[in-house]
Amino acid sequence: MFTGIIENTGRVEKVEVHGTNKTFYISSPLSAEFKVDQSVSHNGVCLTVEAVENDMHRVTAIEETLMKSNIGLWQTGDMVNIERCMQMNGRLDGHIVQGHVDATAVCVERKDMNGSWEFRFRFPEQFTTLVIEKGSIAVNGISLTLFNVGSDEFSVAIIPYTFEHTNMSQVYEDVVVNIEFDIIGKYIQRMLTR
Repeated sequence: MFTGIIENTGRVEKVEVHGTNKTFYISSPLSAEFKVDQSVSHNGVCLTVEAVENDMHRVTAIEETLMKSNIGLWQTGDMVNIERCMQMNGRLDGHIVQGHVDATAVCVERKDMNGSWEFRFRFPEQFTTLVIEKGSIAVNGISLTLFNVGSDEFSVAIIPYTFEHTNMSQVYEDVVVNIEFDIIGKYIQRMLTR
């Protein structure tokens, strides 16, 4: 479990293809602190640390993860949002994020608001019931608040701190991001459809 409050960013140093899987070597200021078998959020995707060496760690994404997220698009040099799992003895600053990406969304607009940024994303319409005005969503693992919600689009506002300390600065029109809908909304939807 995660909170959607990004701790640091990492850089994809190397990508290897092994059958239908992809292995990534990522350097970050947190890598040296990771332990093998630890769950770490990478752009909102929970991946298991397989190895740690100095300031780099290794993770592998299987075919299912590659199909449901933007991880299959990662290339050497890409910036990745990193968050360690939440500790149960502190405050929950964001919202409950599982690290289980539901789908991807495409940036359709990025506006400089003279002190903040506004992004608009288009997502698969089958998830319409999971987005509500002022609800929570994780975009590339970042806990954000939705507004101007439509049937297949939503907007989020990004403050300067988040813009500078995550990979949102790299998101422009046509960039694909990972999205995870609020777990509470998913449970409610499931109960109502049974």
